[in-house]
Amino acid sequence: MITLKVTTKNSIDKVKSKAQQGNFKSLGHAAATIRLVARRSIRKRQTAAMPGTPPNTRRGQLKRSIMYALDKQRGVALIGPDFDVVGASGKAHEFGGRFRRERYPKRPFMGPALEKVKDRLPPMWAGSIR
Repeated sequence: MITLKVTTKNSIDKVKSKAQQGNFKSLGHAAATIRLVARRSIRKRQTAAMPGTPPNTRRGQLKRSIMYALDKQRGVALIGPDFDVVGASGKAHEFGGRFRRERYPKRPFMGPALEKVKDRLPPMWAGSIR
């Protein structure tokens, strides 16, 4: 006859904490990647870009204004132009619309940046829980 004694340890909270840490780190990498691709798509030129292509910027203000922020509690990343820097012009470029009495055609830059990197996003979470 074999006698066996087993003890178990409940570490669910530790696993949840490590999962949150891994998710936050991976989410930050993903947001930074999307931001980088969006910034690189905007060219510094004096002329306006063709409709349907990423916008051009004269002084680089739109390009520099693209930021990202992470909410650790909700596990959410917000990526896009800072409203305090460029106002509603980022929205006017992305979706088309009016800004300062001018009509802007669609010149998306955030949506295409996400589309460009979407295949690279899942591997960022691989092995994130340690």
